[in-house]
Amino acid sequence: MKKINIKKSWYHIRHDYMTLNNVVVAVGLFIAASWAWGSIGVLQRNYDLQKEVDSMTRQEKLLGLETQNLTYEQRYYRSAEYQELAVRDRLGLGNPGEKALILPPNSKAAKQEDAKATNEQPVKLVKPSNFEQWTNFIFGGNQKSLQ
Repeated sequence: MKKINIKKSWYHIRHDYMTLNNVVVAVGLFIAASWAWGSIGVLQRNYDLQKEVDSMTRQEKLLGLETQNLTYEQRYYRSAEYQELAVRDRLGLGNPGEKALILPPNSKAAKQEDAKATNEQPVKLVKPSNFEQWTNFIFGGNQKSLQ
């Protein structure tokens, strides 16, 4: 009985599902799926390469800016202005007519005031919620601050 059921099932599958049209459709679907998979792979590779190109472009611009900055520094160090400042700093000299102001060391009270001023926390602004920002935008709530 089992052999007969297996033979019937095989006959049914072979004649109903393994037709030429179904085989052509299956091959077409396989080709389309492989093409889509290959396209996705190429897109991913192009995306990775574009990220690399962008990174290299940023590095090139950064190196160009650093080079430009170094040339400006080099010109500054060669200038008469820098040479005069360096000599004045190293030798403690001044220009004619300049006077040096020598201050006494700070007192304990001044040091405590300075410590108090540096220990104060800056005031943090409260950022409005996203909903409040939208209502201000829609109804013109920020108009007052612009005027």
